[in-house]
Amino acid sequence: MGSGQVTSWPGKNITVAGLGVSGISAARALAGLGAVVTVVDNGDGDAHRARAAELAELGVEVRLGHLADGARAGDVLPEGTDLVVTSPGWKPDSPLFAAAAAAGVDVVGDVEIAWQLRGPDAAPWLAITGTNGKTTTTQMLASILKAAGLKTAAVGNIGTPIIDVVLGEEQYDVLAVELSSYQLHWAPSLRAHSAAVLNLAPDHLDWHGSMEAYAADKGRIYEGNTVACVYNVADPATESLVIEADVEEGCRAIGFTLGAPGPSMLGVVDGILVDRAFVENRQKNAQELAEVKDVNPPAPHNIANALAAAALARAFGVEPRAVRDGLRDFRPDAHRVAHVDEVAGVTYIDDSKATNTHAAEASLAAFEPVVWIAGGLAKGATFDELVQRSVKQLRAVVLIGADRALIAEALARHAPEVPVVDLERTDTGAMLAAVREAARLAEPGDTVLLAPACASMDMFANYNKRGDAFADAVRELAAESA
Repeated sequence: MGSGQVTSWPGKNITVAGLGVSGISAARALAGLGAVVTVVDNGDGDAHRARAAELAELGVEVRLGHLADGARAGDVLPEGTDLVVTSPGWKPDSPLFAAAAAAGVDVVGDVEIAWQLRGPDAAPWLAITGTNGKTTTTQMLASILKAAGLKTAAVGNIGTPIIDVVLGEEQYDVLAVELSSYQLHWAPSLRAHSAAVLNLAPDHLDWHGSMEAYAADKGRIYEGNTVACVYNVADPATESLVIEADVEEGCRAIGFTLGAPGPSMLGVVDGILVDRAFVENRQKNAQELAEVKDVNPPAPHNIANALAAAALARAFGVEPRAVRDGLRDFRPDAHRVAHVDEVAGVTYIDDSKATNTHAAEASLAAFEPVVWIAGGLAKGATFDELVQRSVKQLRAVVLIGADRALIAEALARHAPEVPVVDLERTDTGAMLAAVREAARLAEPGDTVLLAPACASMDMFANYNKRGDAFADAVRELAAESA
């Protein structure tokens, strides 16, 4: 893939792949800069047609569904295309991209376009990626930066499309940028001020093709960093990506750890988050940043998120007090290790966002004993390592969803003594049934934890709806127990 660099947009023929949020943002922006924009998408529903009509008013051509010759619109490269701008979810082996390669046309993503459209005085980017924890860490970072009195926003894979932020009237001091592996794959010229890879675990391998390709795309976030490459001491693969990265002279490798930090690291000592990276004489000195109790929630994986956010903020020159105040002010999004209620001495926790095994393992590690509610769409995942590492946490397991048998088989192999309830039903009352079974199995002092380790779309529209169903079921249980 080439750089996709465009020095002048007027008159350029740009094909935008995808009519989602990022595709619409790119189409609007590029048309506004004078480019000739064509959007292609294989969908042809009412929502697609409504979006197409809005773009048509801006002079953007939209090709939907099937073309006159029967080919799918999203598979055909419009004649004369100079550059393809893709939405993140389009796979690299899509027919459109094969056609672009054959024609010598570069493919880039909306993040790459945003990077190219930055002005000379544009805000630096503090960038975050990882298999899990990206959104929380990005929001934590934004909270810390705001506590320091800086004008900032959490953007990228969350919030306002990043092209809209770059071209908007708001002037920022610095941006907290969440980047997915998809976005990084299509952003060859991105060069962040500082960046973090939080962790690496198998995910989206159907998109990337292999774990090696997935890791390489994550590692792109370090390319050209100027101040700090932040890595997870407990995950050597993240440090390897730092070592392999081509960074600016003087850029430092900064580790974060849940243990006592060495020099050039942030870590935890006696319940205190400390910095031994951005202090004078880091061989001997450490700077207190915050207390563990300032992190919400203070689960181990979330403390790691807080340390990564703090490292990026400190790389930008933020004072320790702002780290503490920003962490205290931060409130996580719904369905991320959220306390729902306590009923009959049992705590109910909603971590519906734990849609893969790595996230579920981190969630399970935060509680003991646990009655675990799990299952859904496995997305090709296997569960043996998750069960092996989490068995000591488990009081019992309630399984739901299409691929629950895969988890049941792993439990039978590695935790045969743990009671398992296998719920076959997938109707709207299934979650209430799961919560009732979990309540029956739980003892006072236990935690009933929804951490599915799977996607939700077999039973629910998304993980939010799944988490809402869990919370509703817990509230019904509480009302019955009152």
